[in-house]
Amino acid sequence: MREAEVSRETKETNVYISLNLDGTGSYSVKTDIPFLSHMLELFSKHSFIDLKVVATGDTEVDHHHLIEDVGIVLGEAIRRALRDKKGINRYGFFTLPMDETLISAAIDLSDRPYFVYNGFPEFTSLMGIEFDLFREFWKSFANSLRCNLHINCHYGKNLHHMAEGTFKCVARALRMAVEVDPRVKGVPSTKGEL
Repeated sequence: MREAEVSRETKETNVYISLNLDGTGSYSVKTDIPFLSHMLELFSKHSFIDLKVVATGDTEVDHHHLIEDVGIVLGEAIRRALRDKKGINRYGFFTLPMDETLISAAIDLSDRPYFVYNGFPEFTSLMGIEFDLFREFWKSFANSLRCNLHINCHYGKNLHHMAEGTFKCVARALRMAVEVDPRVKGVPSTKGEL
């Protein structure tokens, strides 16, 4: 099993994540931000990654610290669980409709972080959370996982649908990328390493 366990404790947050890439999508998630907890549950369900998250933070100050740090720890845990990346697909992509919203995500587990996030509204809030913090979550996730991640919202109106569609869509793309293909010998790169 490709498993990992990561903790991060700062003066602002305390985050613990354990996961199994070869799971069934079972989860136990508890954060100080109920909407974030719900998004992580969706992520687990659609990625087939078994996920345990316990995350607390200074949400009375701002949601930013906790959302960003959960992204950092989740990315690092997946990176550790991938180990040497031998046999994986490496690339994954998905386009997901969520009612009136359409989201696409593409990921390359290249060990070269890059992040693109297009088509989402700014300067608005969802459930008391500044919506732009989801961009911060995914940027932190991509940098920590050391992946190339592109997320595009083609269109949409409902902020909940945009956020939920994004978590489900990235989960599906990641599910494809981490999957082991028996035809892949070593790592999927002509360089011989990722």
